[in-house]
Amino acid sequence: MSTLAANLKTTAVQIPIGGGTFLDADIVMPPQAKGVVLFAHGSGSSRHSPRNQYVASELNFLQIATVLADLLTPMEEQLDQRGGAFRFDIPMLTRRLVEVIDWARSYDLVATLPIALFGASTGAAAALDAAAERPDVVRAVVSRGGRPDLATRLGAVKAPTLLIVGGNDPTVLRMNSDALQHLHCPKEIEVISGATHLFEEPGTLEAVASAAGAWFQHYLSPAQGGSP
Repeated sequence: MSTLAANLKTTAVQIPIGGGTFLDADIVMPPQAKGVVLFAHGSGSSRHSPRNQYVASELNFLQIATVLADLLTPMEEQLDQRGGAFRFDIPMLTRRLVEVIDWARSYDLVATLPIALFGASTGAAAALDAAAERPDVVRAVVSRGGRPDLATRLGAVKAPTLLIVGGNDPTVLRMNSDALQHLHCPKEIEVISGATHLFEEPGTLEAVASAAGAWFQHYLSPAQGGSP
């Protein structure tokens, strides 16, 4: 983690999703932020995921604000931990992420910033479907070890999409390669050599953060076009 990112203030917020229900989230706002990335966790993870927190800290160093939000309430997380009740409920995760997107557009701290999405595991499917749901809002999507094959609206995604997969994660690599063919937007697949599904090998998570940062820097800039 960079020294700058480590010294940035984290603001804890609760995002209303109706019916008196709230999602817990953490915002980090670097000075002169050029955009905001909303994180979508999946497969039993949460906003406390050390991998996503690391990527977020590297984005903060690039003057990109981040919102790490739980897409499940604490009670739902408990149920999910016991039996995986929600982690593969892509329509529900998508609805929650769309609500986070809509909240970000009106929350003073980040309301003026262009929005991008970072999804991991099943959260990547939710990120892609949410991008399809809000095509005029979401400027870019990055998936880390994601399950884009579970998304239901790949063909409707307009946001430039980067799929990052470990080279030693053959099943997920195949799923991502297949899903790439169904995307009709600017798209790339980045295969991190030597990485398995969780990118635990030395240097592999750093490679994820570098690729994601370049993608977001390019597509969150005022003048879009081409490839990073």
